[in-house]
Amino acid sequence: MRHLIQGVRDQLDALDARIAECDRQIAAQQADDAAARRARELPGVGLLTADAVVASVGDATMFHNGRQFAAWLGLTPSQHSSGGKPKLGCITRRGDDYLRTLLVQGARSVLTATLRKARNTPEALTRLQQWIVTLNARVGYHKTLVAIANKHARQLWAVLAKGEAYNPEAWRQWHDSVEPSAS
Repeated sequence: MRHLIQGVRDQLDALDARIAECDRQIAAQQADDAAARRARELPGVGLLTADAVVASVGDATMFHNGRQFAAWLGLTPSQHSSGGKPKLGCITRRGDDYLRTLLVQGARSVLTATLRKARNTPEALTRLQQWIVTLNARVGYHKTLVAIANKHARQLWAVLAKGEAYNPEAWRQWHDSVEPSAS
């Protein structure tokens, strides 16, 4: 029995070494790719997600906006309308399963970190983190994951289509530029 267990342990060690080598190759490839570096700046987006999005999407400007990109990934609710009353259903799940899974996993890490931060230091939450906490309280864990993944997809589109670095305070700049003209 010890020989069997040692053989399985050796196989696991070989797999770990192969995974580490693949991670090194992905990191080396992304060192030269500006789009992947910009995508990695988003919370919940790591090496694999950034690499997969850049490789799958190519030119993000083929989507008119972030909502179209999120719909392409299958992260938007289906709509059924009758008599002028739109009814939203569950997410469509029509799109790239792998990218959608990576975005939901990234959303899971962001949600976990945000809820932990909310318990320890709620006054230090950013605007996005406050939205996450209130959404989680209102709709539950799994729907919050999908909503965060949808938001990340839209942010990824903006970063890739506009060629700009991720700016978590961009909403403030937009709000300040709109505020004076609204009064």
